[in-house]
Amino acid sequence: MFALTELALPAGDAFTDYVELGRPWVVVNLVAVPEFSLEPHRWCYPFLGCQAYRGYFSLEDAQQEQSVFINEGYDTLIGGVTAYSTLGWFDDPLHSGFTHLPEDRMVALMFHELAHRVVYIGGDTAFNESFATAVELEGLKLWLIQQGNPDAFQQALERLRHRNETLTLVQQASTELAQIYKQKETLPPEQLRLDKRVVLDNLLQDYNQLSTHWNQPGPLGRNPSALNNANLALFQQYNQYVPGFRQLLKDQGGDFASFYKAVKLLSEQPDDERTQTLTGLSERFDEDL
Repeated sequence: MFALTELALPAGDAFTDYVELGRPWVVVNLVAVPEFSLEPHRWCYPFLGCQAYRGYFSLEDAQQEQSVFINEGYDTLIGGVTAYSTLGWFDDPLHSGFTHLPEDRMVALMFHELAHRVVYIGGDTAFNESFATAVELEGLKLWLIQQGNPDAFQQALERLRHRNETLTLVQQASTELAQIYKQKETLPPEQLRLDKRVVLDNLLQDYNQLSTHWNQPGPLGRNPSALNNANLALFQQYNQYVPGFRQLLKDQGGDFASFYKAVKLLSEQPDDERTQTLTGLSERFDEDL
């Protein structure tokens, strides 16, 4: 009821049935990015449009396609997905992937998946996931305040700080990599690989140093041993425009119904205008914890 009454989310009969999966993930996603690019490969589907990842119910199937991309020189990443949305076409069930999570993480994930029912742009993964992540964050904040659970609220705020700090590092590294990849027509591949590795190694070192004293895993995992283009592309898909969407909610006085109307209007803008608007909103955003 909270999602419906407080967040104006179209919950319907979602999460009213339970399914035991026997594993902590419902699908695994494959992300594949060219060696000298930050633009992920896109898979296209009817109704859903094109997405910057592909989901598999079988890990072996994902690994088989991953090997094809690796042989073609792509950077790749496979990650387990705890839940996904059918965009309101079906009543998504509650399953064991949810219930294995701490309560606050489970609730946040529900908000995220329900947000996909509000608006979804075929072919714009960053818009869709950043919007859902913004609803997840703002919804969780309100839910924890209502629950009067100060410990969980502080943990959620810590995760948010970790996300923001990681986003700053990833955006800086992405800017540096973009400058390197612009030279792929003039520099030899060996030099590009060397320059790329320096940036990624610096990002890895900065992230691991930053997260040393975190009491929970950070957005890129706990002590990753390596990072590549696919790690950066996936993280930015879910976080690139989150500050912009959160600022848009602020501009609507925290009213979620008005916020969704504004997001739907934004979704109707051409791609470049949409990006420009979200970038401007992000620049105005100031975290208020």
